[in-house]
Amino acid sequence: MSFLAALSLQAGYNAALVAVGAAMLGFAAGAVGTFLTLRKRALVADALAHATLPGVALAFLAMVALGGDGRSLIGLLAGSALSAGLGLWLIEAMARRTRLPEDAAIGAVLSVFFGAGVVLLTVIQTLSAGRQAGLEGFLLGSTAGMLWQDAVVIAAGGAVALCATYVLRRPLQLLAFDPQQAAALGYDLRRLDLALMALVMAVTVIGLKLVGLVLIVALLIIPAVTARLWSNRSGRMIWLAGGIGALSAYVGAALSASVADVPTGPIMVLIAAAVFAVSLLVAPQRGILAGAIRRARLRRDWA
Repeated sequence: MSFLAALSLQAGYNAALVAVGAAMLGFAAGAVGTFLTLRKRALVADALAHATLPGVALAFLAMVALGGDGRSLIGLLAGSALSAGLGLWLIEAMARRTRLPEDAAIGAVLSVFFGAGVVLLTVIQTLSAGRQAGLEGFLLGSTAGMLWQDAVVIAAGGAVALCATYVLRRPLQLLAFDPQQAAALGYDLRRLDLALMALVMAVTVIGLKLVGLVLIVALLIIPAVTARLWSNRSGRMIWLAGGIGALSAYVGAALSASVADVPTGPIMVLIAAAVFAVSLLVAPQRGILAGAIRRARLRRDWA
């Protein structure tokens, strides 16, 4: 009954706001993840997610040094955005100005930034203010202790990211399927790629509190690859991926609010993975069952 109450937004104002914010984030993640998947840049999203950790830690230390308690979500998200932006710049600079392939640059930035973040978190835990900061929630996501204004920030950020994705959908489709045509039409491919990475960074930063930096990439990728099983048209795929992401995040947030000690981010990802598994089995064109039926018919026709 508590799960049904949370699902119908009757489990309290904060729980309802978190569920709505999660749905907005899930829709934005699915839509952005569609372009990321079609562009074959999923590993960049993983690097961006891990590059946020030192920014969170440094923002906490800066706010404590200025006399605050260090737990302002806006301040922590601003720090993570700066850190992720630096990581993205380093990846691009290393890939363009050295002989390193992009995947090597991504691996280097991902590991170094994450290692630095873990060291900083260890230092923070030795501080009196750090023991109660709850920064470990940014690793796997947590809604425990989330304030009303935090949920508003997440919901508003998800809505802005979704609107920006809708505005840029056509040039991003061209970038994913026909970069030469996009260039011929006057689009700057480098700026379009940076715009896509900025959208990924926005979704990653907004989702840190709910999903965590370790799992946010799953919310970007799983809904998109699930939608790909159901449609060959990019426009329809965007909406399908957004819907799957929103459903997974909404149901996951409701379940987390109604069951004790169920982490929000992991349960969102597990629900998205369950939808993917069912789709992989029953999708009409690309599903396993559909493929088996086609092969059986082909063998029968040749018999």
